[in-house]
This record gives sequence, structure tokens and C-alpha cells, in this order.
Amino acid sequence: MAHQTPPSMMAWRVHQYGPPSVMKFERIPRPDPGPGEVLVKVEAAGVGLWDGWIRAGKGAEPHPLPLTLGSDIAGEVVAVGQGVSRLRVGDQVYGVTNSEFVGAYAEYALASATMVSTKPASLNFVEAAAVPVVAVTARQALFDHARLTQGQTVVIHGAAGSVGAYAVQFARRAGLHVIATASANDAALVRELGADTVIDYRTGVFEDNVRGADAVIDLVGGDAQIRSFQVLRRGGRLISLVSHPDQDLARKYGVEATFFLVNVTTEELADVARLIDDGKLRAGVGVVLALADARQAHLMLEGQRPHPKGKIVLAAALPAFPN
Repeated sequence: MAHQTPPSMMAWRVHQYGPPSVMKFERIPRPDPGPGEVLVKVEAAGVGLWDGWIRAGKGAEPHPLPLTLGSDIAGEVVAVGQGVSRLRVGDQVYGVTNSEFVGAYAEYALASATMVSTKPASLNFVEAAAVPVVAVTARQALFDHARLTQGQTVVIHGAAGSVGAYAVQFARRAGLHVIATASANDAALVRELGADTVIDYRTGVFEDNVRGADAVIDLVGGDAQIRSFQVLRRGGRLISLVSHPDQDLARKYGVEATFFLVNVTTEELADVARLIDDGKLRAGVGVVLALADARQAHLMLEGQRPHPKGKIVLAAALPAFPN
């Protein structure tokens, strides 16, 4: 190894599924990269709702225990596995760890070389760690799944959230007509990002004001998802990132309704980095905590601790909260 890495590291482990209290910050052996992998010294790790689902045992696939939580990472490549030619030791990268979405809340993380890319030069590590899953998710929802094209109309629920903010920006760039739902407090921000119309989800009934939309991007679920069928044209698409939509309702309204899991690739990340560095896409961070405070981050995810809107990021360099 070119980089002198210690034989062990601190990582946030889950030995049993459950609430944030099951998370343990403990010392474990530092892994070595296998074929197709790189070892990244983690400078920052993003925290997402899916991390909470995995911790609670509600992920899309059951994970063998114990596991290290986290998927979004930004940091420096310190070792390269067999068959990896595009990345070198010393490269500053961002992306996700693997298709299982685990392993990032640690001092070092293994990452699939096909799921990381050179980080945006205009962002620091903390800012970069907030981008991968949410930006690629927004892009794939609009164009790979909803298959939207210039001039079409999209409704984006939860437009001020971390995925929603990217979805609004991508939609505007693609020449879509954007109808967004958000709180009144966030309306100005969502308009600034590119929404043509913002409906206050607390007071406005969106289904009374929207008809014939080509697609709905559902980042909220629940009742909003059910009511969304009414606003679509026949043949329109409801794309949910939250839960599997009701197929009986889809048939009733003559629409496609699907749930999808993001597929983060080097190519998508490189495109996103280019847009950010060209000033065509705005990245943002909600709150930054120390890596040692990951349990606090999960209490925020669960709504047990207040936090600003936007992505939570764990920074390796920050000191932990005093106990």
C-alpha cells in the first residue's frame, strides 16, 4: 500500500436491527480492497433515510449482521484493488460504497470503483458527500423512470427536500414545466431552484389545481401519493421513491406507477460533478456533525432531534459533541 493506513479503524456498527440506540461506534479491522474496489479514507459521509431503514431492518434487502452503516462518501483513495485502472491512490472521489448501501460511517470505506467518481472540484468533501444518492436519484426519477422530455409537465412532491431540490433543478434545465409542493416557508427557495408553480402542501389541495400532468415524482408517500393519481393524464407516470404505489389505482386511472431504487454509477456522478463545477446545479448541506455523532444524526432522521432542512453529513475532521 502506498498510503500508510492503520490496521484498524473506528466504524458505526449494527449488531441487531432496531432504533438508533443499537448503533455502536467501535474499533474493527480496516478492510483491504478486493477486485474492482478502492479503499477510501472517508473525509465525510452522507446520512440518508435509507440508512435508517437499513439500521431498523427495513431495507429493500436483508443485510447480514453485523454491518457498518452508510453509503454516501467523499474522501481520498488510499488503496486500489485488482482490475481498477481508472482510479489511483491520491484521487479525491465521491459516490457510494456499494449496491448494498453499507460501509460508509467509518474512518475507511471500501467502494466499488464503478460507483465513485472524481469529486466536484468546486465542492469540499463535506459538500460533496451530500450529493451522490440524492442527485442521481432525482435525475433517474425524471429521465430514466418518468422518461420526461422538454415541454412536459411534472409534479414534484417534497420539492424542498434534498432529493426534491435536485429534481426541481434538473427538471428546469430539461425545459419541463415544474409544479412543486412544499411548505410556504420553502416556496421562495423552490421557485428560485426553478419551479413554475409552488403549492403549499399544508393549505393548498394540489389535486384541485393540477390536471393532465405527464408525471408525478413522489418523495412524500402516504396520502399525497394516493391523491396524485388524479392529477395525471392517462398514460402518465407516478414514480415513487418512498413506497410501492397501489396498482389497482394505477389501472383505474390508466397510468404507470412504480417504485425504484437508485443505481449510482461513475458516469452519472461524473455528469453531476460537471454540472456542479459549471455552476449549472446547486448543491447544499443541511447540517454537519462529527462522524462520532452518527447516532445523533439518526435521532434527527427519526424526528427525535430537530435539524435544519437538507442533507445531514458526518465529517471525519469535526470534534464530537461533548457528552
